[in-house]
Amino acid sequence: MSKFLNTTAINYHLEELIKSASERLILISPYLKLNSRIKELLEDKDRMKIDIRVVYGKSELQPEEISWLNNLSFVRTSFCQNLHAKCYLNERSAIITSLNLYEFSQVNNNEMGILIERDQSECVYKDTYEECQRIIRISDEVKMSIEKVATQTEESEEADTQKLTTSKLAKQHKLKTSEFLEKLEDLGYLESSGDGFKLTSKATDIGAEQKYSKRFGSYFIWPESIKI
Repeated sequence: MSKFLNTTAINYHLEELIKSASERLILISPYLKLNSRIKELLEDKDRMKIDIRVVYGKSELQPEEISWLNNLSFVRTSFCQNLHAKCYLNERSAIITSLNLYEFSQVNNNEMGILIERDQSECVYKDTYEECQRIIRISDEVKMSIEKVATQTEESEEADTQKLTTSKLAKQHKLKTSEFLEKLEDLGYLESSGDGFKLTSKATDIGAEQKYSKRFGSYFIWPESIKI
């Protein structure tokens, strides 16, 4: 037997679905921008070494989102061209819904969904699971790289200055961008701000700047002579 869900119920049962996963977790959503609560739940599942598959269909992921996903060892992320389906599934239940796994949608939109329990609707659950597996198979699994995204958005800005982006400085020092950002924080050039970082006065004093891209959000450029 399936259960109808309104917006509030979808958010509640989605959290419960993630929390109760003990073997596998599949999250399929064209748009991906996770709120802090969902991130906490996924981090906990990652610590438990649960197999997590995330399929998305839009390439405009924020660098902070990519960096966070890269820090999860048991999350495999795939890109599916022309994805419009939204489905969230663990080994016992599934949610088919209009709701994207996107913070704005979870808070502002009017959504609908259906909750399917495996022990009550085994055939429907099986069909849903098999379709999720098909979507995963036709998706391109990616090891998302914040360096790649940063390069795509920053090169034109960097060409007009004598400064380097965080990703290129990290490459010079043979570090991942996420590791380099942490090092800059340790050295006092950055400080945590919500889900990302902001420049300190120490950084601006040496000429560091914060830039903004409509597609990928904010990023930093630095004097090449910065002492690390």
